[in-house]
Amino acid sequence: MKKINIPAAFDRISDHWSPHIAARLNGQEVRLARIKGDFEWHHHEGVDEAFFVVKGRFTMRFRDKDVAMEEGDLIVVPAGVEHMPQAGEECWIMMFEQAGTSNTGEHESERTKRDLPVL
Repeated sequence: MKKINIPAAFDRISDHWSPHIAARLNGQEVRLARIKGDFEWHHHEGVDEAFFVVKGRFTMRFRDKDVAMEEGDLIVVPAGVEHMPQAGEECWIMMFEQAGTSNTGEHESERTKRDLPVL
């Protein structure tokens, strides 16, 4: 059992779009990431993904609409739904995902992260 202070954990993350594992439970990972700018369009087959805004704001873009996300907001992106996070200024997010889920989903790119660091 290990306690983690979420706001302080962000001090150990320096790069944008580089998720770090804060905790694991029941086959899930709690991931933290600093985001800024546009990510890329992607989806996750068979895996839902939840985003919680710890600090700042961002827009979750979908092909048919945009959802403005503010501090304290939570959104679940259902499996298979194409999405793209976009942050004009730096934003801190907490994500809840099935362990081993690629950050770029079914799309491979230079932003795909493997072997995520553990905080």
